[in-house]
Amino acid sequence: MMTEEKPKRRSASPSASGFGFFPEESQHHFLVTIPPKDGHILISEHHTWDDADARRDLSFALGKEDEKLRVSLPREKWDAIADGARKEFNERLKRNGHKTGAWRRGRVPLSRLFGKELVLLAWAVEDADPALIPTALRNWLGLAPEERWWLYTMTAAATGHALAGRNKGWRKAVRFALTENPVSEANEESYEEVRPYDLFFGVSEEEAKWGSPKKRRK
Repeated sequence: MMTEEKPKRRSASPSASGFGFFPEESQHHFLVTIPPKDGHILISEHHTWDDADARRDLSFALGKEDEKLRVSLPREKWDAIADGARKEFNERLKRNGHKTGAWRRGRVPLSRLFGKELVLLAWAVEDADPALIPTALRNWLGLAPEERWWLYTMTAAATGHALAGRNKGWRKAVRFALTENPVSEANEESYEEVRPYDLFFGVSEEEAKWGSPKKRRK
């Protein structure tokens, strides 16, 4: 006796790796490399994805990723910004129905947009007085995501390499911009609501889904 074949289930939507990285959609991503013990945290930008851990480890060991390194942070400075960045990214991931991420030892991938934002924050604190890091974090959170993307793009074009671009030009300007003039509660209340994307920053509607409903300065 023949039985009716059950319809096949649709494949589940692709699962994100790390913080919002979907290699099936775009291989452009960032990697945060967190060593098991003391040592600098490295953030690098990549345009291809290899899902084999062993091959990625070999590529890093041979120095093939050196030119893609964007920033190298001492652990104490990383610890000062890691939780704030995690909360910001996870809030937006949850709002878009995606699983949240966590910082773990090894290499944690981020979507290209989150990666740009994180590197911008890291650039602001890499040469800053540790006492100014909370100010940098508050000012970074006060920026709309598209403002962070634009600032990253401008800075990366001129001084984007982790070592060669350090404390120069745009990189230096980002540090001063985010570590000075702290955002006060009064200033935050004077922000005005803006669209989810702003054509001035060249942000597409697709990119804008990763934006934040926060207010932006006038």
